[in-house]
Amino acid sequence: MYFLLTGAFLVSCSEDDGIEPNPKPEGPEPTGNLELEIKDFVWKGMNEIYVYKDQVVVLGDDYFNTQTELNEYLEEWDTPEDLFYDGLTIPQDRFSFITDDYIALENSFSGISETTGVDFRLYRFSNSDNLFGVVRYIIPGSPAENEDIERGDLFRRLNGQEITISNYREILASSSITFEIAELVDNTVTPTGESVTIGTQTITENPILVNKVIDVDGSPVGYLLYNSFVADFDEELNAAFAEFKANNVTDLIIDFRYNGGGSVRTATRLASMITGQYTDEIFAKQQWNNKYQNYFLENNPDRLYNRFTNTIDGEMINSLNLDKVYAIVSSSTASASELVLNGLEPYIDVVIIGDMTVGKSQASVTLYDSDDFGRGNANPDHKYAIQPLVYESVNANNVGVPFDGLSPDIEITEDIGNLGVLGEVSDPLLSTAIEAVKGNRSVIGLLQKPNWYEGYSESGALSPTYQRMYTEELPEIPGQKKRLDFEKQ
Repeated sequence: MYFLLTGAFLVSCSEDDGIEPNPKPEGPEPTGNLELEIKDFVWKGMNEIYVYKDQVVVLGDDYFNTQTELNEYLEEWDTPEDLFYDGLTIPQDRFSFITDDYIALENSFSGISETTGVDFRLYRFSNSDNLFGVVRYIIPGSPAENEDIERGDLFRRLNGQEITISNYREILASSSITFEIAELVDNTVTPTGESVTIGTQTITENPILVNKVIDVDGSPVGYLLYNSFVADFDEELNAAFAEFKANNVTDLIIDFRYNGGGSVRTATRLASMITGQYTDEIFAKQQWNNKYQNYFLENNPDRLYNRFTNTIDGEMINSLNLDKVYAIVSSSTASASELVLNGLEPYIDVVIIGDMTVGKSQASVTLYDSDDFGRGNANPDHKYAIQPLVYESVNANNVGVPFDGLSPDIEITEDIGNLGVLGEVSDPLLSTAIEAVKGNRSVIGLLQKPNWYEGYSESGALSPTYQRMYTEELPEIPGQKKRLDFEKQ
């Protein structure tokens, strides 16, 4: 299920590095060419902190001798995006990204987005470029909440168009979406003739969709459907565990099937809520690029560890002290969700129910166009930011999440013709997890994946933080700067 990363990983994620800020270095004068300034920031940010820097020749510290040489290279690229994706990232990197709107990025970190409120999965018809969608849930408080659309509804047309791999992104970016409802008839997605039009609205989504206590043969079992690691809702997450604790739950089913990840700090806190008996033990380790890794090893080695904790901003965490957890996952489960399961594995029994997860063990951080890459004093002439991968994560046993994801102990996928109700035993995945809690794993039948369609994308794919894991703050180390002086003395 897991693979072992070799080498010594002395790695933590304390929030205060204990490093004195550096004086801001002087840099080249503004060129008057805004696009060149943005490209200059992009290159220097990646040169500073990209975890795979050593695998990108042009990011070498000695590759350019002068600023003029660097400028000549930067001008070869049509756009900052071309430079970033085609020139500065390795082919295996699926998750580093650049944005021209860091306000939207910051909002997404807080669970704020422009949405209809219809969360759905897109599937591709076999041997076709056409897609169809299945509604997974409706976001509470969203424009869709009072519309005639619900979990399990299908559609193959949006805004009057057949959905295809070439047009779905443009359609999803629309300010209003008309869903032409369909149903499943003999493995055919058939229109019903009904439609619903929903405008987008800026909302803040609570990542806790369902939390309840289920009676399982007389024992209280906690169930949490948690859809994103959003630090702004850590207090609500702690309150949900207070309910579990008050009800003396004996087992916990945590549902990550729609969770694409988020904050590393929140992931560490959630793992601490599930357990509680491992405070200050290593939850995860970090491996940065050589410059950062060597500095931390020599000056602040504890900076390279994420440790189990018992507080959230001074408030005590409601921990369950469990020695086993049941996790529902899917092919949409990524990053921080995988981090929790992988980080818990050395300490407690982790029973994974569902499908193969995405496979992401790296964290990123936001860099802005300023002297120290921080948000303060960011260039006011644009809203570009980059979100590069900055470290790889492994657990206390130096085991990382495999590139192709975590393997389930009990394999089952959502049946688009029988989704059931989230949080109820009519949901086949939850029912399967309950059977596992009862010890009936041997009698659980596997759901065979159909051969007439395959998973393709989902409604959240346009989000800046889609399937990303991030750390909230860029650590400061001596010599960290944006405006390098390349002139040789």
